[in-house]
Amino acid sequence: MNEGKSDISGWLVRRASWHAWAVLAVVLCVPVVNVARRSSDGGMDNAIVVRAARTWLDGGSPYADPHFLYLPGAVLAAVPQALLPLAALRVLVPLGVTGLLAAGWGCALRIHGIAWRSRFAVLGLTGLALGFAPFGHLVTLGNWTVTAAVALPLGLLCAVRGRWVAAGVVIGAAIVLKPLLAPVALLFVFAREWRGLGALALVPAVVSGGAALLMPDPAGFVTRTLPFLLRGHDRFVRLYEASPGAVLARLGVPPSVASLFAVAAAGCGVWCAYRRWCRAEAGALRLVETAVLLMLSAFLVSRPSYDHYLLVVVPLLLAGVPFPGSVARGPWFWLALVPQVPGFTWPWLEPVTRRAFRDCLTLCVLFAAVAVRPKRSSARAPMRRSPQAVPPRSQALDSARAGGTPVALRDDCSQR
Repeated sequence: MNEGKSDISGWLVRRASWHAWAVLAVVLCVPVVNVARRSSDGGMDNAIVVRAARTWLDGGSPYADPHFLYLPGAVLAAVPQALLPLAALRVLVPLGVTGLLAAGWGCALRIHGIAWRSRFAVLGLTGLALGFAPFGHLVTLGNWTVTAAVALPLGLLCAVRGRWVAAGVVIGAAIVLKPLLAPVALLFVFAREWRGLGALALVPAVVSGGAALLMPDPAGFVTRTLPFLLRGHDRFVRLYEASPGAVLARLGVPPSVASLFAVAAAGCGVWCAYRRWCRAEAGALRLVETAVLLMLSAFLVSRPSYDHYLLVVVPLLLAGVPFPGSVARGPWFWLALVPQVPGFTWPWLEPVTRRAFRDCLTLCVLFAAVAVRPKRSSARAPMRRSPQAVPPRSQALDSARAGGTPVALRDDCSQR
C-alpha cells in the first residue's frame, strides 16, 4: 500500500510502536491465563474431541457421543491431545486458539498487502480481542472452529497469488478437522479452478476414508452424526443455535416455515456471491467478499450455527477497512457487530441461553451488508503496479491474478 496517503489509511499501514505491541500482548495473554485458571481441560468443546480420541484409543467408537460432530480425521488429529496431561491442555489449548486466531488475522492482512507490523494489524487484532465477544468465547470453549478461522484466510491468500491447488489443499485439510469450509468449494467452481477443486475434495476424502477404516464403526459419521444434524440436535444444543431456522422456531414460527426461510436466504446468498464474482472489478476484495458470502449463506441454513462461526468471516472483512469500496467501510458492517460488544446487556436477552437471538441478528445484518453492497467502480486491487512501469497486457494479467481469476473468466462473467 501507499504509506504516503493523507487520509487515515496511510497512517494505519505504517509500522506500529512497541507500546501498541505491549498492549496487544496483554490483551491476548490475559484471557489465556483466565481460561487456564478456570478450565480443567482447555475448554468444553475441545474436551468433546479429546474425549472421542480417548474413546477410540480404548477401542470404542468416537461417534457414540452424539455431540461429536467431526469427520473421522479429527479423531486422529486429537490423539496427541489425548495423550497429554490435563495440566498441559488447560494452558496449551487457549494459547493455541489465540495463536491461530492471530495467524488468521495476519493472513487476512496479507491478502490485501498490509504488513503484519503495521498499526492496523495491531489495532485490528486488539479490537477483535476486546470488542468482539465471539473471540473470547472461542478461546474459552477451545472449539475447533479456529482451524477454519485460519485456513480460510490462508487459502484465499494462496488464491490471490494464483496458487489455487495450494488453496485447495489448505481448505481440504481444514475440512478434515471440521467440515465448516465445505461451501468454499463453490468459489473454485466460480473461478473454474478444477485442479484446486480436485485437491480440495481429494484431501478430506482420502484422510477421512483412511481414518474411518481404523474406527470400530467406520460409517458412524453417516449413521449417527448426520441424522443428529438433520433433526436439529437436542434441546440443549438448540438453545445456542444462531441460524434463522432455529431462532424463528423459538419465536413460535412453524419449523417448516422457518427452515424454508433459511433455505431461501441461503440460496439468495449463493446467487449474490456468483454475481459478486462476475463483476468486472478485479482484486482481493472480490475474492474475499465472494468467499464470505458463501460462508454466511451456509451459516444461515446450517445446523448448528454458533456465534464463534463469525470469526471465520469478520476478520476477512475487517482487513479491508483501508480500501475504498470495501464492505467494512459501510455503516451496516459496524451496526451488525453492535450485538457482539462484550458486556453490553440487552433487555430480555440477559440469560446466556438467549444470546442466540443477538447472534442471529448479527448474522442476518452482516449477510445483508455483504450481499446488498452497492456496485462501486472505485474498488480496486490494493496491490497494483504503476501503469508507467508495466505494459498494458502484463498489467491486466497482474490484476487478474490479484483477483484470483484468469482474464478470460473475468471477461466472460462481465458479459453475462
